[in-house]
Amino acid sequence: MNVMRWQSGVFIVLALLTSIACGVLPPADPQAVLVWVGLLIVLLGVPHGALDPVYAQAWPGIQGRAAWVFFVWSYLLLATWVIAVWWRAPTLFLWGFLTISVLHFSGDLTTGTPAWTRFFYGGAVIVLPAALHADELTRLFALLTNPESAAWVVPTLQFMAWPWSAALLVAVVLNAHRDTVVALEVLAVSVLTLTAPPLIGFTVFFCAMHSPRHMLRTQVFAGMTLPALAAVALWPMLGVLLMAAGAWYGLPDSSLDARMVQFIFVALAALTVPHMLLVERVRFEGWP
Repeated sequence: MNVMRWQSGVFIVLALLTSIACGVLPPADPQAVLVWVGLLIVLLGVPHGALDPVYAQAWPGIQGRAAWVFFVWSYLLLATWVIAVWWRAPTLFLWGFLTISVLHFSGDLTTGTPAWTRFFYGGAVIVLPAALHADELTRLFALLTNPESAAWVVPTLQFMAWPWSAALLVAVVLNAHRDTVVALEVLAVSVLTLTAPPLIGFTVFFCAMHSPRHMLRTQVFAGMTLPALAAVALWPMLGVLLMAAGAWYGLPDSSLDARMVQFIFVALAALTVPHMLLVERVRFEGWP
């Protein structure tokens, strides 16, 4: 698919330029980074999840007003359950969120990519930041949950990081002959998440790779034009923004950094679980 190849090329170039910039420029102000990360994720990352009604419509039995009301309430209840897990069991929440993220991100690569390559690619954005940015990752996870949870999770990721990097290098070499674009995507994600600060690396990956890749696949799956897809996403996005505004004021009283990190990533986790239930079904049946 030519458009997907173009999207892949844009991401590869952007990822490598980001890595270079992070290596030569002085560190940015952490609060400014958080603000920009939040804006980019809301504007460029979250909209791909607003296309979930396209996948819900493909489920047998979701027909008629009553079925759609049931779907919406089920979606919201599942998201609320994720938030409750974060509130009551932060370590379980953190491990769970990281684990499902590996599975979900592994679906980015094209059909036919070996499962083991997908697995290590999906985990790159989760594991590799711990290799060179363990202190920053610990700070972020402590803000997201608490210092005790971060102290459990980050050393484990740090232990895994360099072997994971080696596995990704093997994946690049072995896939270079099979599909050069896949090999370059794996290489770009690896370099980006290994070298860039965790928030910056995640944002570039999420907004330039994962989200647009999903939107392009959704367009093919639904057989709809981009304006038609935008119309489908409009009301879910408005709903997410309204709930986000309410959630901001409902967060525990804490520092601005903690509120921003919790606001971004607890919301992402809450939306990711029902989103995956819809999308992974199509993925494992085979993208069109």
